Order: sequence, then structure tokens, then C-alpha cells
Amino acid sequence: MTSIIVQQPQETAQQLFLLFHGVGADPTDLLPVAHVIAKAFPQAMVVSVAAPHDCDLGQGLQWFSVKNVTEENRAQRLQQALPSFLSIVQHWQGVAQVEASATALIGFSQGAIMALEASKSAELVVGRVIAHSGRYVTLPSAAHELLTIHLIHGKADAVIPYCHTVDAAEALQTIAADFTADVLPFLGHTMNDETVAIILNRLQSHVPKRLWDEALQAAKALKS
Repeated sequence: MTSIIVQQPQETAQQLFLLFHGVGADPTDLLPVAHVIAKAFPQAMVVSVAAPHDCDLGQGLQWFSVKNVTEENRAQRLQQALPSFLSIVQHWQGVAQVEASATALIGFSQGAIMALEASKSAELVVGRVIAHSGRYVTLPSAAHELLTIHLIHGKADAVIPYCHTVDAAEALQTIAADFTADVLPFLGHTMNDETVAIILNRLQSHVPKRLWDEALQAAKALKS
């Protein structure tokens, strides 16, 4: 299965939204949220991206194998998959003619893992990441000043426990990253209308920390 272009403006896109599915799924799984984003951002290119490998669990696709995965070997598998993931992001940035700062990655489960890990690059890869029901493989020790992270997780998630989002939020706070974290009490390992609404709200209303800082400095300068 190939990636699905949900929306491509006739003129040059102002933003790029790339959606990344979980293991054993495919690009059709994220079409409902992709269409919501496309409607809200008519000048954006929106693509539901296909993982490059057939899933070895029997159906769908995968970014890397989770067969016999452990905390010890997950990082190695991630590092093997990351160059391909980054090249996919760069490919669609080239198609849309959109820079990293105007690119948002929306990942679910394994797609969220890939998006979070890709965003740890010293160079700016994307401007925004929404990680739904995902986790970092290794917690970040630094974050690019132009990057914004949005974490969404359900407390009832039995696949990727929500404690990973709590740990991520604590790490991001420690390094003064720009981030938000939403934990929903009864949500399992799934998206629903409530989390889609949260995604849209974060994309539309969250002002990046760097802009708040710039506005604060400007206000201080006027008072001096």
C-alpha cells in the first residue's frame, strides 16, 4: 500500500501535515483525522504516510518489527528504521515545497514513536509533533527551540502504558522544551472523537513558547 495524499493545494502549500500509523495498520486508519485536519487547514498539504515494511505479525505495515522486542533491542531497531523515516519526511517536504518549521508530524502508537525520535535531531526536522499513544525510546536530553511537542495518551492504554507520556513530560519540562501533555482517564490504545478534537485544538490554538518569549521580551523593552 502507498501513502495517501488527502489534500494538496493548487498553489504552494503553506503547511505540511504528515500522519503516521501504528504497527499492523496502514494509511487508511488515520484518514478520519487527516480529513479533519485538511478541512481546518485548506492551504496545507495533508498526507497519510505508509510505513515501508509489511508487518511480520500477519497484517498491515510496520516501521520496525516488534517481534520479541525488549527495552534493550528497541533502540537498535529504531535506529535502523530512523534514516528511512527521515527520508520519507524530507521527500514530502520536497513535494510540498515546505520547510521543516512548517511541517507537523501526527503519529499514533509506533508512528508516534518514530515522530518523537525523529524530532530529537540536533537540526530542525519538523516544527511540531503530535504523539498519540506513543513514547520516546530514549528520553530527550535537549530540544530544538523551534520545536513544539504535543503528547496525548490514555490512562487505560494496555499496549503502551501512559507512564511513558508522564516520563516524557517530566523530561521535556526539565530541558525547557515547548510541549503540552494530555492524559485521558478512560481511553485505551485508540483515537476517538475527543482526542481528534484535542489534536485540532493544539494545532489551531497553541502558541509556541518561543513566540511567548519574544512577546514578553518586547513588552519588557517597551517598559524600559
